[in-house]
Amino acid sequence: MSTFIDLARKRRSVRTFDGQMPDPRLIDELKDYVSEITNPYGINVRFEFLDAEANKLSSPVLAGEKMYIVASVKKQENAEEAYGYSFEMLQMKALELGFGTAWIGGTMPREKFEAAAKLSEDEIMPCVSPLGRPAQKMSIKETLMRKGVKAESRMKMEELFFVRDFAMPLDRTYAVGHGLMDDLEAVRIAPSAVNKQPWRILIEDNKAHFYEKKDKGFDTPDYDIQKIDLGIAMYHFETQLISEGRKPVLSTRKPNLIVPDQMEYIATYTF
Repeated sequence: MSTFIDLARKRRSVRTFDGQMPDPRLIDELKDYVSEITNPYGINVRFEFLDAEANKLSSPVLAGEKMYIVASVKKQENAEEAYGYSFEMLQMKALELGFGTAWIGGTMPREKFEAAAKLSEDEIMPCVSPLGRPAQKMSIKETLMRKGVKAESRMKMEELFFVRDFAMPLDRTYAVGHGLMDDLEAVRIAPSAVNKQPWRILIEDNKAHFYEKKDKGFDTPDYDIQKIDLGIAMYHFETQLISEGRKPVLSTRKPNLIVPDQMEYIATYTF
């Protein structure tokens, strides 16, 4: 049986495109899909599809892109998690339609993108994504960048997931034995906007507690970009569970657990 993880395994960040404007029929299908996008917090994330040439938009880490998706959200509690969840939902739909995308957070002229998206003072726009058909061959620039950010590498399961206590790493044997292998693997291979995989999950019986491993340098006055990664991870975990026929329920009630100082509680899934 095909589940969400099969699609997740096909995903990679695309930074070299074929130089053609995407098929307008498929763009319309993707735009129609926006109305179906949700997140566990019920926070609206606004999406704009922008012609790169008409709006004079570009990024030094991309080549051949003709269109961008710009996502914004109003400043509020849990805005970052909702943003990551919803934007990843849209990017995975784009993958289904044959498009390439990439999380772009820092390497762009932010003022130009904000102006093109008509960003209001009460909104944040942490990231954008190019949208188009991947080129047959990566550019030298992309090849070098992927090596530099170690795009193909992912942290080990034992470094990201734990059982009942952060002193007890979760291994493949536990994951397989408890029917969580694909669910946790879907998180492990998820994209990370900051290339840090800052999510940590503590499994306690039928609960998965999500935490952010906080690193210095990722907080801005308006948002914590690592929390966007938490939203991405939550989307992968929840969607894989649902694709298996399970019904995960989200809670933000903080559990009474002892955790390391650098860990910040985010949310809990009961599954």
